[in-house]
Amino acid sequence: MPDPVLNIDALDAHYGDFQALHGVTMQVTAGEVLALIGANGAGKTTLLRAVAGLLRSRSGAILWQGRPIGALRADQIAALGIAMVPEGRLLFDSLTVEENLIIGGQLGRRGPWTLERVQTLFPILRERRHFPANALSGGQQQMVAIGRALMANPELILMDEISLGLAPVVIRQIYDALPAIVAEGLTAIIVEQDITRALSVSHRIYCLQEGRVALTGPSVDVTRDAIARAYFGV
Repeated sequence: MPDPVLNIDALDAHYGDFQALHGVTMQVTAGEVLALIGANGAGKTTLLRAVAGLLRSRSGAILWQGRPIGALRADQIAALGIAMVPEGRLLFDSLTVEENLIIGGQLGRRGPWTLERVQTLFPILRERRHFPANALSGGQQQMVAIGRALMANPELILMDEISLGLAPVVIRQIYDALPAIVAEGLTAIIVEQDITRALSVSHRIYCLQEGRVALTGPSVDVTRDAIARAYFGV
């Protein structure tokens, strides 16, 4: 296995007195798609938030390209090449679709993703570029959220529940775009409740159970029985 670009070592995370992650250790290599699965409350979103700098952690617990980032602010981590598509999208409703996308590129990182390319990936965003973001359907808003993250030209993209609450046809459209998103070596961590889809789009999976790693392995090798045991701790 190549050296990891993201190395998480014994990561703990807290919300006040509540401990959400307990010694999570994880490695992600360049260019791979990693699926993060687990029941609600298992710690998946917390893990992504810690990587993105939205939740502070011990400095050495998270290494990005060999550099400790656990104590950095979210904007500093974004400047290093990590972007997040948050659960619930969190768009700027008062801005247009195009303005939301442009905001994603404000860091000025060089790379292949431009406004034109994002609109080619999701043509509906060109068609509705002057619409307020809140005038779009849920699936179209998710495309804006993904496009906004891509506009930052990240090297690692964190996608949190990108299919949640969407119609099956829209989910297919979004996941059909994933090969083009990762085609140039972009690394991705995807939180996904649909286990079949998570296994089909990823190289490896990690399953969290009550804030701990309960299972990990290549997606093609992990059995449904093993996943069920890891999900429920039996």
